[in-house]
Amino acid sequence: MPPMPPQPATDPALPDPTQAPPPGSRGTPHRRGGPAALEPLKLPVFRMLWLTWVAANTCMWMNDVASAWMMTSLTTSPVMVALVQSASTLPVFLLGLPSGALADILDRRRYFMITQLWVGAVALVICTIVLLGWMTAPLLLALTFCNGIGLAMRWPVFAAIVPELVPRAQLPAAMGLNGIAMNASRIVGPLVAGAVIASVGSHWVFVLNAALSLGAAAVIWRWRRVHVPSPLGRERLGSAMRVGAQFVRQSPRMRAVLVRIAVFFVHATALLALLPLIARALPGGGAGTFTLLLASMGAGAIVGALLLPRLRQHLPRDRLVRLGTTVVSVATAAVAFAPNVYIAVPAMALGGLAWLATANSLTTSAQLALPDWVRARGMSIYQMALMGATAIGAALWGQVAALTSLHISLGTAAVTGALVMHAVQRFMPDRSLEEDLTPSDRIAAPQAESPPRDGRVQVQIEYRIDPARAAEFRELMMESRRSRLRQGALSWHLQRDLFDPAHYVEQIVDESWTEHLRRFDRVTASDVALRDRKLSFHVGEGPPRVTRFVVER
Repeated sequence: MPPMPPQPATDPALPDPTQAPPPGSRGTPHRRGGPAALEPLKLPVFRMLWLTWVAANTCMWMNDVASAWMMTSLTTSPVMVALVQSASTLPVFLLGLPSGALADILDRRRYFMITQLWVGAVALVICTIVLLGWMTAPLLLALTFCNGIGLAMRWPVFAAIVPELVPRAQLPAAMGLNGIAMNASRIVGPLVAGAVIASVGSHWVFVLNAALSLGAAAVIWRWRRVHVPSPLGRERLGSAMRVGAQFVRQSPRMRAVLVRIAVFFVHATALLALLPLIARALPGGGAGTFTLLLASMGAGAIVGALLLPRLRQHLPRDRLVRLGTTVVSVATAAVAFAPNVYIAVPAMALGGLAWLATANSLTTSAQLALPDWVRARGMSIYQMALMGATAIGAALWGQVAALTSLHISLGTAAVTGALVMHAVQRFMPDRSLEEDLTPSDRIAAPQAESPPRDGRVQVQIEYRIDPARAAEFRELMMESRRSRLRQGALSWHLQRDLFDPAHYVEQIVDESWTEHLRRFDRVTASDVALRDRKLSFHVGEGPPRVTRFVVER
């Protein structure tokens, strides 16, 4: 491994005393309280894309309803009918991380537009096949899966776009408006689909779906977002996926959020999964009762989104999550044991309010824990955790209900949901101090006279440490390990000289010279602060010595 010349002032672990501190305008702590719930809608671009998001989600619900209803006319098999939902959600698990990686490395505007064109094209294909009389149950499942691909590819890119459109202080309100869009479409979509099916037939639902999707694509085309490509070129998809998963794994905040969202949805899903049985068990219950309960929950969620700014003024985010989980548990128990619809409807509305408040708080936490360069990948992993927990929860509580009873299953989910969330917050606390993820250009990337075209790059940083402070230094270097791996390094090691207790070497390995340079593009203000803390331990005459090697093949 031939060494490259030492460059002590260009590594993310080392300070550049000639540079001024980074600006703190975007890195200031998030002020509590925030703007009013509808404040982001005053921004024209956000308003335009939010309405597009409403139309997209309405199409999603319309498609699910029409596909499920059409399947009942093609087969009497309950398994095939149930597989419609599986075919719609399976792409989220298969394509969640790849779609997030693509949204991070491609032009997000064009990528978002392509997802809408895909959904519209699939709807047109379904409509054409139905009109020609060629539709079969297996073909409908395949086309539903294709439609799910568009949905799986669309969510991460929109989640990554939202923080670009609103100021940091308005991000929670923007997330709340997204919750309103989801819940309003949950009400409007099935109602519109049901009315169209009853009046003119299922195929017209797909025609309307295609028209709305293509219209949304045209709106996105009007958005004049400037895409700034990286001078290092696009990341390779495999490498981008690895780095995204590695960032989440090395981020304590993201791990805490993922555990919380999984715990919440595993338990809260019991209410929605068993709601048809609850509706049927109520006096005079039927399809109308089921629709009423769903609409009540959606209405409660909309009210919750409007009340969120006031709730945030009085409750820290973690406490709001704990309280929201408890209220959802109480609502679940109330619906489970409700003697009539007059008790069940307000309980569902209360549950919808708390559900939205909890999910919104966790989504906001995830957004604030992610820098822009990895945001879509991080949010795609968040979506996979949410959907996976939903699937596991539905199967779990359905099986419990089959072995015991509906009341025992819902009651158990209600009690354990609140208790487990309390335990998670106690034993796996979310760091209250948010990292400053503002991009920093204080550290210049190294310049090589003849950059290597291939081969891994190994970086060695040599420190002189007071042996009396060695324990403190090693603890700080664990933070350095997380920082290096989150930036995309393949591996990290800290080496101690056996014969010189003051001599330590930090070793980082990158996939290639290009990937090594990408780490400098990903440096944040928090990384710069960590570098300065590490340098404070160095007692050598000059700065730590940095040497770079390329691994010869």
